[in-house]
Amino acid sequence: MTALGAPRAATEPQTLADVLTSALARPGVTPVVRDGALVVAGAALTALAAQVSFTAPWTEVPYTLQTGSVLLVGTALGPRRGALSMALYVLAGAIGLPVYSAGTSGLSTLLGYKGGYLFAFILAGALVGWLAERRWDRSPLGMLGLMALGTLLVYAIGVPVLSLVTGLDPWTAIYKGAVVFLPWDALKAAVAAGLIP
Repeated sequence: MTALGAPRAATEPQTLADVLTSALARPGVTPVVRDGALVVAGAALTALAAQVSFTAPWTEVPYTLQTGSVLLVGTALGPRRGALSMALYVLAGAIGLPVYSAGTSGLSTLLGYKGGYLFAFILAGALVGWLAERRWDRSPLGMLGLMALGTLLVYAIGVPVLSLVTGLDPWTAIYKGAVVFLPWDALKAAVAAGLIP
């Protein structure tokens, strides 16, 4: 057993996906096929979560379940598969599949005010996966920290892009792009944390 923050031994399962896939291993299924399926499943889950979307008059940015999915997928899959899953999700929307919030897609969305958040999902998936590999996902306090850091990373990239693209001053962008989402994101993070055993 390793301490919080210490990497696990190579023979010890690294993430929830490693535990589940080793328990359900099938002859002839290579690690590449398994990892590919996990990456696609994570991107699909995030695409579905993005369709749960509503707007509010106090912000341009829609409320969705995306961030919760990003945190859940990254934590469950680990840094490499988590980041690849989010990159696949972002790419799918960029080429026109209606996977972004409320079925939007295309380069105009990716390069618009939502773009910073979308690109941040890739880094957040990697960050929370990296923290999960270091056992942050093994305690309620660790999960709280992992989810908070992932959410803050999304804000740290999304808010400046929101400000740049919309012309909002930095304080207004922080309010409209982060502060108004804190209760919603805290709820999503708590649910995502509760789904990881």
